[in-house]
Amino acid sequence: MLGFFAGWWALIALTLGGCASVDPQESATVSSAQHHEQTWQGWHLHLLPGKRPTHYQLDQHEGRSVVLASSERAVSLFRKNERIEADQLGALHFSWKVPQLISGADLAQRDKADSPARLVLAFDGDRSTFSMKNSMLSELSLALTGEPMPYATLMYVWSNSEPLNTVLKDPNTDRIRKLVVASGESQLNQWLHVERDVRADFVQAFGEAPGALLSMGLMTDTDNTRSSARAYYGPVAWRKP
Repeated sequence: MLGFFAGWWALIALTLGGCASVDPQESATVSSAQHHEQTWQGWHLHLLPGKRPTHYQLDQHEGRSVVLASSERAVSLFRKNERIEADQLGALHFSWKVPQLISGADLAQRDKADSPARLVLAFDGDRSTFSMKNSMLSELSLALTGEPMPYATLMYVWSNSEPLNTVLKDPNTDRIRKLVVASGESQLNQWLHVERDVRADFVQAFGEAPGALLSMGLMTDTDNTRSSARAYYGPVAWRKP
C-alpha cells in the first residue's frame, strides 16, 4: 500500500507546477552565472518527493548558454511557471544534445519509462470532464499540495526506438501524452534543433484544442532503469502566432 501511494505522489509532483520547487540561487544542485541570468530567468529546480534529484547546472557549451542535466538513478525537473493563453500559443523552438541513450529504457512501460531528454508542457482545461480515476488523482493532488493536477501534460521526448511523431499515453493516466521528436542513435552527440507547432501537436495527442499553458520544464530521468544519463539543453523560445 505504501508503494501505491508513493507512486501516485510522484505522479502528482511530476504534473504540478508550483510545489516542491527550489530557487537556483538557494540550491546546491543548480549553479548560475551572471551571463546566464537573463536566458534562464524564472527557471527553478522542481523536486519529486522521495526521489533522488537529477542535477541541473547552468553552463556554457560550444559557445551557447545551456542547462547540463546529469542523472544518476534520479528524476526531477528544471522548470518555469508561465501562463500563456491558448490563442497566444505559437511555434516552440528548443534544442538539446544527448551523448548516449539509456540502455533498456522504454517509454511505453511503467517500470522502464526513462528518457535522456524531455520538454514537459502543462496545460489548463475543464477538469469536470475528467474520468473518475483522474478526478480522484486531481483531488488528491489538491488536498496534498494546494494545486490540482493540470488538465493535460504534453511531453516532447527522446525515445530509444519509437518512430518520430508517435504519441504514447502515460501508463498511469491518459492526461499525460508523450510525443516522440527524437529517436534512436543517429542524432547522438550533436545539437538537435526542434521547432513544433504546439497547438497542432496537442490536437494530435489529445484530440482537442489546448487550453492555456501553465508551465514548461526540462527533464532527464533515470529512476526507473536505475541507470545514468546526461543531456545538454539550449534555451526554449516561443514564436508568437
